[in-house]
Amino acid sequence: MHTIEIGISPVLFRMGSLEVRWYGAMMVLAIAVLIFWVYMQIRRGAKISFDDLLGAAIVGIPSGMVFARLLHVFDGTENIRHYFSNPISIFGGSGLTVYGAILGAALGVWIYSRFRKINYAYLVDVVTPGVIMAQAIGRVGCLFNGCCYGDEGSRFNIVYTNPESFAPLHQAFQPTQVYEILFLMALLAVIMIFRSKFKPSGVQFMVYLGTYSLWRIAIGFQREGGTPWVFGLVEAQVIGIIAATICIGGIIYLTIGKRYLTRSTAADANSCAENVTTETDASEHELAADDLVSDGD
Repeated sequence: MHTIEIGISPVLFRMGSLEVRWYGAMMVLAIAVLIFWVYMQIRRGAKISFDDLLGAAIVGIPSGMVFARLLHVFDGTENIRHYFSNPISIFGGSGLTVYGAILGAALGVWIYSRFRKINYAYLVDVVTPGVIMAQAIGRVGCLFNGCCYGDEGSRFNIVYTNPESFAPLHQAFQPTQVYEILFLMALLAVIMIFRSKFKPSGVQFMVYLGTYSLWRIAIGFQREGGTPWVFGLVEAQVIGIIAATICIGGIIYLTIGKRYLTRSTAADANSCAENVTTETDASEHELAADDLVSDGD
């Protein structure tokens, strides 16, 4: 059995009463990397203006944070009772969900794109690799924070020894944070290698979100904690099933169904054109016949 001991404090530094944790620092770094990624894509020719990048960030970041918090608040009856009995604590910063951040930001940017008349599918495809990098950085924060760890007993384990850690001390847990970082790096490599193959716009984002959703369903069986929602599945797994189903259906529609509908419409148009041509030819023959009859008279 291989065990890695993590004795680092989850608090990066303190300034008086201000406490900055590694998790918060990693979140800021993740957002900065995401914005920088999109900025570089614009510099390389992506059809997005710098003004729209700024506007999407101004809308997407707060909406992602709000949804990240809300999904944590509604994660099971215990959380709901706690936060509704102490409503002021809802506005705290501890307790965020990755799914909430992704879905909230996606919704906020979609609303923004509607107002600005931006191609949303194209925009999210451009953003996708940056989102994956940002998620991986965020999981580094989880690792230092002592949260999102796995079940006990595994071939590879982590043990937290710092008293300020959120995890129970001196117990061996599966390093599911590390598993997810490695998974995200592999997913990023696949997305970058086959990026030009994901057509039409929107498919790349759905491949990412659908694949990540399947991962969250699977890794959820190895994660510690979480309140069961349905059939013993926790919140992230239930959302993962819904998101994966929508993404798989969307990919099928965009890559196969839409093409079939286009061909079907084109075939119907050609059929109508042929019918019109046939009817026109028949009318011309009838007129010619009438002329011959008139000449005979």
